[in-house]
Amino acid sequence: MALGPRVLKTGIAVAMALYISKFLGFQTPVIAAVAAIFAMQPSIYRSWRYFLDQLQTNTLGAAIALLVGMAFANDPLIIGLTCIIVIMICLKMKMEETIGLTLVTVIAVLEASGQWDFALSRFLHTLVGIGSAFVINILFFPPKPNVQFLKQIDAVFNRMSLLLRTAISDEMKESSFRSEYQALETEMLSLHDKFKLFEEEIKKIKRAKYRRSRQIVVYKQMLNTLQKGLEVLETIDNHYFQSTRTPEINAAFDRHLELLEKAHELVLLKLDDKMKPELESIEQMEIENEKFLQTVMQEIHFDDGSRRLSIVAAACYEYGYQIARLDRLAGHADIEEKVTS
Repeated sequence: MALGPRVLKTGIAVAMALYISKFLGFQTPVIAAVAAIFAMQPSIYRSWRYFLDQLQTNTLGAAIALLVGMAFANDPLIIGLTCIIVIMICLKMKMEETIGLTLVTVIAVLEASGQWDFALSRFLHTLVGIGSAFVINILFFPPKPNVQFLKQIDAVFNRMSLLLRTAISDEMKESSFRSEYQALETEMLSLHDKFKLFEEEIKKIKRAKYRRSRQIVVYKQMLNTLQKGLEVLETIDNHYFQSTRTPEINAAFDRHLELLEKAHELVLLKLDDKMKPELESIEQMEIENEKFLQTVMQEIHFDDGSRRLSIVAAACYEYGYQIARLDRLAGHADIEEKVTS
């Protein structure tokens, strides 16, 4: 398991929260440390949003807990009912992510049984932890979702390309193919999350100028093209080997998938400004993609077991279409930041 920046920043934020708590003379600094752990987020925007959300829900939760503590005895049943009320309020406010830390504050304040100064101290513990995480996340190794996204694009493409190039020829062991396929699905989910982080930062923190808007469009199409490639794999698994096919059909599909992967790789290299201008065109792939679909549809007899091949051919055609669309966007895109490390 890699020791990433977020792991290091969490440790630094916890240490910072404990030092500040000690400096301020807090009796139970562990609450600040717990708050720092909860508050560490994968992007600057989410850190800021989390800070504001926690400020609201913790203030409200502490106020409710203080009133309940003044009105009722420090009874486990009362504490449980108060937690239920606070959870419902957080859900109503659509701040589900703040529930865990808010409940820590509520329980800590209820321990005071109506002593407002003790309750205020517990509330300040929480704010120290949240603030420490927010500051550390900005100052140390600030998250760069776009750089992480581009790096992972390459990793996902390489794995997907290997699987597509060997899917028809059946060259990989079944166990290895399944293992790689599951890893690919997991990486695709992670890639979707990283795109969301990048999109949030552009739209919420930075002004979405034309250049930035173009980045979002291109990155979204990069993700969509990979998703179509994954769908081809799924379609092959669900329909191809269950259909009636000839050696010529097998060879045609194998060649076409090789052509699509080469074109996809070419476009990604073009986006990364690594290709010579005279080698950047994928027009031939678009022509071959049209011919391939027509040829397969002509070979299929819909009254026998080959009809399922049409589903696979359509998925391949759609994948090729999305590659061509990404290529057109790449020809006009101004990708501001490249992966340099």
